[in-house]
Amino acid sequence: MPTAITYFKRYRMQIDLREGIQDPPESENYHFLCWNDNLVAAHAEAKFRSFRNELDANVFRCLGNADGCYRLMKEISSRDNFVPEATWLARFKHPRTGRIENCGTIQGLRIKPDVASIQNVGVVASHRGKQVGAGIMMRSLHGFHSVGVRFVTLEVTVHNTKAIRFYQRLGFRVLRTVYKSTEVLYA
Repeated sequence: MPTAITYFKRYRMQIDLREGIQDPPESENYHFLCWNDNLVAAHAEAKFRSFRNELDANVFRCLGNADGCYRLMKEISSRDNFVPEATWLARFKHPRTGRIENCGTIQGLRIKPDVASIQNVGVVASHRGKQVGAGIMMRSLHGFHSVGVRFVTLEVTVHNTKAIRFYQRLGFRVLRTVYKSTEVLYA
């Protein structure tokens, strides 16, 4: 099958934690769990359900399938620079049925002693607009701060304007434009 290289324009954004971190919102029926090794599959499920129909599944193919998300979570969490304190899972407990749903995920990696990077902020579409993203982001930022990180970066595809506005409301600023290349298969 023929392939072509496609480039996706992305912003690298950064926040200076010395400027203060907002407290995470409390969200009724939502619970937030800090990382532990028993949550790999739950994070992978939330990641897959968050990204499978989104542009980022084209940029990073592993986000478009459940096995890829599981492998990615195993790989991230086994790195020497993994920051468990900045890695959170959001769960929704249905008020009538009590059913638990994994609906948000975020992971953190330390790049330098005072610089870290957020990986794969994901919120399942049906839970967006309900403070789940703010809940995991602010908990992650507090986790980074607790281990001595000063600056936190992330990357976002420029066409994801809602996410960009969300990150800016939290205090992130565009640092630079980067390009991510990926192979696209043509039939």
